[in-house]
Amino acid sequence: MNHWPFVIAAYGLTGLGSVGVVLWSYIAMRKAEKAAGSLERDR
Repeated sequence: MNHWPFVIAAYGLTGLGSVGVVLWSYIAMRKAEKAAGSLERDR
């Protein structure tokens, strides 16, 4: 049985997971920066 489809699927899932974590972190960072900016303006 050829193992390459499984290897390619594993790399694909890892890549998608990595992109998902990067996007999730970027969105959280933008939200935190917005919240910090609003605290700074309220002073």
